[in-house]
Amino acid sequence: MNEPHDLDLLTLSQLKQIASVQAQPYRVHVQVEQKIEKTTSTGAPFIEIRLADAADALVWRVFDNNPLFLDAGQLARGVFIELAAQWVDTGKYGLEPKQPRMRLLSEEEKATLLNGDPELALRQAVDFDEIVRFTAEIRDPRLKVLCAMFLEKHGERFKRTAAARRNHHARRGGLVEHVAQMMRCAAAICGVYPALNLDLMIAGVLFHDCGKLWENVHAENSFAQPYNLTAEMLGHIPLGLEVVNKLWRELMERSESAEWLHLEPASDAVRLHLLHLIAAHHGSLEFGSPVLPKTPEAVALHHVDNIDAKLEMFRKAYESGKELAPGIIEKFAPWPVNIVAPLAVVVQQGLSAEGIDDRQ
Repeated sequence: MNEPHDLDLLTLSQLKQIASVQAQPYRVHVQVEQKIEKTTSTGAPFIEIRLADAADALVWRVFDNNPLFLDAGQLARGVFIELAAQWVDTGKYGLEPKQPRMRLLSEEEKATLLNGDPELALRQAVDFDEIVRFTAEIRDPRLKVLCAMFLEKHGERFKRTAAARRNHHARRGGLVEHVAQMMRCAAAICGVYPALNLDLMIAGVLFHDCGKLWENVHAENSFAQPYNLTAEMLGHIPLGLEVVNKLWRELMERSESAEWLHLEPASDAVRLHLLHLIAAHHGSLEFGSPVLPKTPEAVALHHVDNIDAKLEMFRKAYESGKELAPGIIEKFAPWPVNIVAPLAVVVQQGLSAEGIDDRQ
């Protein structure tokens, strides 16, 4: 294998996209997110290491016959490394680095990695700017100021929060991408259904998952999402309700003499409708919402949230899922069935269906 610095540097997502049963030489910059010592069914020791970058993760299993077994055993959780190897898609067990070579990253390389690949970093920066623009265009002064207070107080934490641990936008800054796309979708739906309150919808999108700033936040210099007792015991919906209520009290105390506090509808009604959007956004009791949607905005917000989450799962599957046959991608958790390539891909690749009439 060539010297590591001669190999192309890929993100984990890029590596998964091009991986095959034929060994391919590449290097990746990653963080050790988790390390667990295990034994095989025959009692042989091995180490299972979860590696992560800004947008993806993979598991590296290091067995006792691997030349890096002792070095891998000394890796501390949170350390940043370069792993150069001949990468092979093993199928059931995913990507495996053959003939691996490893070194620690420099401080400059760490900073670059934490910022994400340039395309992802740019997309998240644009999305955050769009969130600021959408909230600044809110006409109701109470909701507008409330959103501004949140972004001023928690904006940096928001930028490093994931939308989930596994299913969708499960990456550093993923919540920013999710919220920005939901705002674009909400604005479009309000254009078709003008009876919906656009101000309330935009504020509801901003705050619907704000509890995840404690449930799914990445550490400041890490791709890990540490667990914490408060988030574990309450969950992001109760936490979101608490965040908004606290900000609302601060708003009322800060603006006691403001004339706009007495606008119609009454301020307390505005607060309750916003809280209801947070409480009902999962859409059903079995999925964690303490109440069912009871307003048009709550119904719309639930579906906007669901659409964006599901389509992100499909995007991820198309990008890195296992292709079972041309145009057919293996099902992914929690999706219950295999999925099919979009029509545009079918046309582009000239895929054809086997019709019943063609069968013998």
